[in-house]
Amino acid sequence: MSVVNVKFAGLGGTGVIKASDVMAELVFEQGYDVKKAEVHGMSQRGGSIASDVRFARGEEVQSPMIPTGEADYLVVFDETQVVVNEAFLKQGGVLLTPADIDVSKLENVKALNVAMLGKLSKHFDFTVDQWTVALNKLFAEKFHEGNKKAFMLGREG
Repeated sequence: MSVVNVKFAGLGGTGVIKASDVMAELVFEQGYDVKKAEVHGMSQRGGSIASDVRFARGEEVQSPMIPTGEADYLVVFDETQVVVNEAFLKQGGVLLTPADIDVSKLENVKALNVAMLGKLSKHFDFTVDQWTVALNKLFAEKFHEGNKKAFMLGREG
């Protein structure tokens, strides 16, 4: 298996880092070698933010940063960040944006990042239970039920 590259991008405060943490936790718990890196920029003031997750089984991941043109998946939480990050997506890679989710069905718009993870999850063989364990580990218990609903909404579309 070759290295899988997943780039998360958005604006500060949209859950980019938390979503990448969940992905990294999930693959780590499944026995993959995983590396993660993030670029914050002016994220605390609503600026661009990106986080890379790279993982492989049976092979060591050498660098945490995804080279330009090598992202298998680009998960964008704000449409304005598509143009900023699309050069990272490899030809034939998968672009996921908020347009892929019926945001009006989210109980809390802040759960968009979890809904996007649900959408992303359809591209992997990990079970919903495995994703749920990673989500529950990284979110306070009061968010578990809402996250489950948001995740399943993402899987629907």
